[in-house]
Amino acid sequence: MASSHPRLSQLRCLRTLFLTRATNSTSPGSYRPLIPAAVLALSVTLAGCGGSAAGVRPADAARPAAGGGGAASAAPGTTQARPPRTSADLRASADPGAATTSAPARLPGLGPRTLAEIPADARQAVLVTGRGKDSSASQVVLYRRTGAGWEPGATWPAHNALKGWTEDHHAGDLRSPIGVFTLTDAGGLLADPGTKLPYDQGPAFTIGGTGFEGEPLAGSFDYVVAIDYNRRPGTSPLDWTRPLGADKGGGIWLHVDHGGPTQGCVSLTQKHMKELLLALDPAQHPVIVMGDAESLKR
Repeated sequence: MASSHPRLSQLRCLRTLFLTRATNSTSPGSYRPLIPAAVLALSVTLAGCGGSAAGVRPADAARPAAGGGGAASAAPGTTQARPPRTSADLRASADPGAATTSAPARLPGLGPRTLAEIPADARQAVLVTGRGKDSSASQVVLYRRTGAGWEPGATWPAHNALKGWTEDHHAGDLRSPIGVFTLTDAGGLLADPGTKLPYDQGPAFTIGGTGFEGEPLAGSFDYVVAIDYNRRPGTSPLDWTRPLGADKGGGIWLHVDHGGPTQGCVSLTQKHMKELLLALDPAQHPVIVMGDAESLKR
């Protein structure tokens, strides 16, 4: 996302934060602690999700040993969604031998280096494949590991950062980090749709302004999943802890697509974000594997 007047957008965002962030959700399972207003104000200039300086920027977290995924703009001809958690089950029940013949033993399109970063206990993998190193268009597939192999769900169009991908992400470079990252925490402006992930709901997920292509950013943070790049897993997406330092960026989320490139995040339609939230299960140790197609072959 991007604003043509970043300084003005930041002031608007700051004003929104002080006016709207009064309390956090008190619903069962939501995070109780609130980030102090002063910390949220500082985050406007430090965090890296989305495309507009007018938005609340997400949490930063430590990069785990195994990592991430990515998203991109809607690409012509991409397959639209079907429920990612049930499609494989339906195929298997209709034809018990189908899973054995169709499920790949390894996630497709990944080279040995990328495969080695995927934790052995991961049973869900959000595979984000960018169209090119400098492209903001990607596709997303949720895989789940079964006895037969990695069962694919639907293919969803997505956006990633404006300038594409990088293996050495820094704050403000307008590229999404390449790698494998865990997915441990979720949240959003809207109420928990029923995800098994810890979910932080509250007004601090409000964002305004416009993106790189002039599109409105409102609603982009209705649903988010924190990508554990330079952030502390097990905390709200709004936790601004950056174990690798502020220069390495952070606040990299999966969030609702606003119709254009992001600053570093991966974005999906609201429908697909909701489906993803319902599918992700911490007991399955989900990860996101993200990057452009050529980089993922490393």
